[in-house]
Amino acid sequence: MSDKGQTQAGSRSTHSAGDNPMLGIAFMALGVSVVPMMDGIAKGLADDYAVLQIVWARFAFHLLWLLPFLLWQGHGRSVLAPRLPGLQVLRGVFLLAATVCYFSAIALMPIADALALLFISPMVVTLLAPVVLGERVGIWRWSAVVAGFIGALIVVRPGFGVFQWASVLALGAGVLHGCYLLTTRRLAGSTNPMITLFYTGAIGLLGMSFAMPVVWIPPTPVDWGWMIVMGALAAGGHFLIIKGFDRAPAPVVAPVAYAEIVAATAVGWFAFGDFPAAWTWVGIVVIVTSGLVISIREHRARHR
Repeated sequence: MSDKGQTQAGSRSTHSAGDNPMLGIAFMALGVSVVPMMDGIAKGLADDYAVLQIVWARFAFHLLWLLPFLLWQGHGRSVLAPRLPGLQVLRGVFLLAATVCYFSAIALMPIADALALLFISPMVVTLLAPVVLGERVGIWRWSAVVAGFIGALIVVRPGFGVFQWASVLALGAGVLHGCYLLTTRRLAGSTNPMITLFYTGAIGLLGMSFAMPVVWIPPTPVDWGWMIVMGALAAGGHFLIIKGFDRAPAPVVAPVAYAEIVAATAVGWFAFGDFPAAWTWVGIVVIVTSGLVISIREHRARHR
């Protein structure tokens, strides 16, 4: 699961918005293609390890791969005294909870199906934005929220013999990810995105470490290797997403994030033999279209 949205407004440290839109799109496309590989490793490890241990490994090695970049860029002091530390913690908790729900879901259902339900997060942002951010939401965005909800129902299809409780976990991940995006917006422009990425990993690692004495199973050397690769893919994918937002305006690159569903489908198909059913694709199209409408309307509203 990627950290989409965490740097949309706060990643202009080196390049201005629109510096190289094509390169920004390329970075984003590569980033959202890498992250489903991490999800695939997590799904494979779930056969032998508790989800909480897999989430611990995801954040632990994410942080391990990130630390050299922080030290290289001289962010040591900034890490110790971030701005708005309470909001940093809340944001990290939301992402940790979303990750636990999402990894639990993909352990039980195809990755593409779970990702489709995760994409309800823009609708959650729209629903809560008037209260949390004081934003005005027009009829087009409200209509997109309703359509996105209908799309989620098409994917889940309650009452048609295909409903599974893993879908509830995936929907929960989408709601929590939406809350994470809202806190990210509140942080936008106040902190270097690399510092925010550090706290993402640190809070996830700290939260999961409390559960390790209960669920820990000693990994084999091969599985340690997979966990290290999983952390590298997480850190690398999110770094590419940061660079995407750094090179081009958010409205240009954000819609590219929906290409993640293609990569997730490919990973699920080649690694696990899972391919979304026809009705699932219908739901995916409805959800993605709703998200794009929200993105376009939001961009126009901010431009006005």
